[in-house]
Formats: sequence, structure tokens, C-alpha cells
Amino acid sequence: MSTIPARALPDSSIAPGAQSKVSWMPILLLALLLVACYAPVLYRLGVQWANDEDMGHGFFVPVIAGYIAWQRRSELAAIDFRPNYWGLALMAWGAVQMLLGALAAELFLSRTAFLISLVGLLLVAGGARLVKTLAFPLFLLLFMVPIPQIVYSQITLPLQLFASRVAEWLLGIIGIPVLRDGNVLHLPSETLSVVEACSGIRSLLSLSFLSLIYAYFFDRKVWMRAALLVATVPIAIAANSGRVTLTGILSEYAPSVAHGFFHTLEGGVLFMVALAILILVHQGINAVYNAWTARPTHAD
Repeated sequence: MSTIPARALPDSSIAPGAQSKVSWMPILLLALLLVACYAPVLYRLGVQWANDEDMGHGFFVPVIAGYIAWQRRSELAAIDFRPNYWGLALMAWGAVQMLLGALAAELFLSRTAFLISLVGLLLVAGGARLVKTLAFPLFLLLFMVPIPQIVYSQITLPLQLFASRVAEWLLGIIGIPVLRDGNVLHLPSETLSVVEACSGIRSLLSLSFLSLIYAYFFDRKVWMRAALLVATVPIAIAANSGRVTLTGILSEYAPSVAHGFFHTLEGGVLFMVALAILILVHQGINAVYNAWTARPTHAD
């Protein structure tokens, strides 16, 4: 197995004369004012992180995004800040969107309004180059916002049905009789219902976020982030289908460990398996890429 190249630290060899003389204090104060304006929205978002298992990764998103931005401090210091006042339009858009979200009780609108206003603040403070330098950590912040409920409902039901079908097929191959009725599996010993919590959306969201972080720190190729992000979809779905199947097997042969703490532990173990598969996929993509780029070129 080839060694994974470590993520290079930001270049600190920038000439002192290229350092920007911009004062960060006004920008910091504006950022604090922005957070204060959106404090009720951000507070409710934090409460959801603490209570919604699908969003347990939310607490890590701003921390990791902030760390990546801090890693780029040399690049940021070298930027010739040229304020772009289109940022004021973005901030106004964010304010209006937050108001509409509050009036319509639409949390997704209110929460994404904060991100729009944040981009607007950076644009008006330092211009397009500042936003471009921070594009990746800003993109990561999207993962701290839960997807809209209407989209969530459209995603979870197909995932539940797919996991049920795969579990029915695998259990039949193993020799365990099963009758499927939608997302309900009727086994000889008990009936298993593949509810929303077992749809796999939780592992899909968390694994997608981790795939981007992993690709950032362990691979210098920017396109690898998109490749691994796409790969997380079948990996997470397959892992969740395996979890449902394993629960069915345990229900027949070891009912005492099919529920409760052991069922939760089972989910954690299979998530780690999915993460290991993602790393193997990364290794495989790199092996193919290295073999392709190492091919000798023949002149005509």
C-alpha cells in the first residue's frame, strides 16, 4: 500500500514586502457584530446539533473550517485587500432572507442567510481574492446546516426502502426466512422496521464531511475531494444496508445484542468500516492515477 502524502502546511516563505498592511481588528469586530445579529439563529442551530443525532458532526464543522482558515494565514496576510462593495448587497440579501425565514418559520432559509452574509462581509472587507482563498472552509460550513425537512423526507424514504430490499435479499441468501412489507421486515422471531433513523442519512452526512476533510489533509489534488465526496454515497448506503442485514441476523441468533446499546455500537463499528473503505477507495484512485500518469508517452 502506498504512503499517503501528508497535507503540506501553508507556504510561509512569502516575502515580507508582500505582507498586507490591512488591519484585521475592524474585520474581527464586524464578524462579531454579524454573529450577534444572527445569535438567535445560531443558538437554535447549536441546540439542534446537541439533540439531533443526524447533526452530531455540526459542532466540529466551524472548528475545522476555522482551523483550515488559520492554516492559510500566510496566504491571507499576502492578499492585497481591495474591498468589493457588492458584498453589501450580499449582506442585505442575507438580512432579507433571514427575515423571510423567520416570518415563514423556515429554519433552512434563516441559517443559510448567515452564510450568505458571512461571504458578503468577507467580500466587502477584502474583495474576491479573500473569498477565493477561504472558499474551501466556507464551503465546509454548509455541513453545519441541516438539510430542509422537505428534502430530508424525499431522501430518507428511498434509502429506507433500498436498505430493506438489500437486507431481504441478503437474509434470504443466508437462509433466514423474511417477508418484506415496504420498509418492514417480518422475521421468524420478530418484526424489524427500518425507520428514518436507520435510513443511513446520518452516516451519509457525516461521511461526506469526513471525506472532504480527509482529502484536504492527505491529498494535494483538489479534484480528489470531489471524487471521494461522490464515493461516500454508495459506501454509506452499502454500510447502512449491511447494518440492517446484521441486525436481522442478530435478531435470529443473538436477540439480546440486536437492540439497545449493542445496536448503537453496531452502527459505530460499521461507520468505521465505511471510513476504512473510503480510505481504500482513495488508495485505489491514487494507484490508478499514478499508473496512468506514469505511462510512457511515445512521440509520433
